[in-house]
Amino acid sequence: MSALETATPTVSERGPSAALEQAGRVETVKLSAWYGDRQAVRDMSLTIQPNRVTAVIGPSGCGKSTFIRCLNRMHEVTPGAGVAGKVLLDGQDIYAPGVDPVSVRRTIGMVFQRPVVFPTMSIFENVAIGLRVNGLASRRRLPEIVERSLAQAALWDEVKDKLTEPGTALSGGQQQRLCIARALAVQPEVLLLDEPASALDPQATLRIEELLQQLKERYTVAIVTHNMQQAARVSDYTAFMLAGADRVGELIEYGETREVFTNPKDRRTEGYLTGRFG
Repeated sequence: MSALETATPTVSERGPSAALEQAGRVETVKLSAWYGDRQAVRDMSLTIQPNRVTAVIGPSGCGKSTFIRCLNRMHEVTPGAGVAGKVLLDGQDIYAPGVDPVSVRRTIGMVFQRPVVFPTMSIFENVAIGLRVNGLASRRRLPEIVERSLAQAALWDEVKDKLTEPGTALSGGQQQRLCIARALAVQPEVLLLDEPASALDPQATLRIEELLQQLKERYTVAIVTHNMQQAARVSDYTAFMLAGADRVGELIEYGETREVFTNPKDRRTEGYLTGRFG
């Protein structure tokens, strides 16, 4: 049974060996998305490999964020939103009848463009909140898990002496890493990031990029970015999306990042990468 068919196990039950199983293969099959009557994404079919970083690039308005929000059922929380096609996690359709969307969002975590830090909570509680709400760890084990999550997010050494201070006291880059730590605390298989560095300064952006290289050793990572140089630096695979005349986003090209950037198969990919449009 997969993690989506049963109650999500506690951190102690999953253990560090879970990372060695290469879980987290995400496959989309003719995935389409709508906002009411307006279609935003059409027939997206690709495979996001475990223990790799996949970048989704393309001009503004091509459906990148909509696509990635479909991967953990966040799209459907928008009023009037609709999805067709399949999203398979380790072979199981996350949109199948009976699959709990809350369980999906624990297994496929997400970090947004701007840090979502809970202003009334301490740094510690900002990380622990998901564990508390979902009953995933005992009170005795919370400090251990919070420390591990902050360490995985490359933040522990910076905040270990001020865990009781508000999360909002941190810098923008630290807040983004705090949000990553919160997502990691529930031990997902997949981590999605929607332009996580677009509002950060160059130094904070570099920290996020370095962190992604560490995280892929344990997780499947997919990142939406408008920064082509960033995609080239951090990703193993790249998906290029483009909206046609009907303003519906489609997958134009997908492959290993080096191949896409140096030898694109579609002239539209080459045009975007060389700055002729977008």
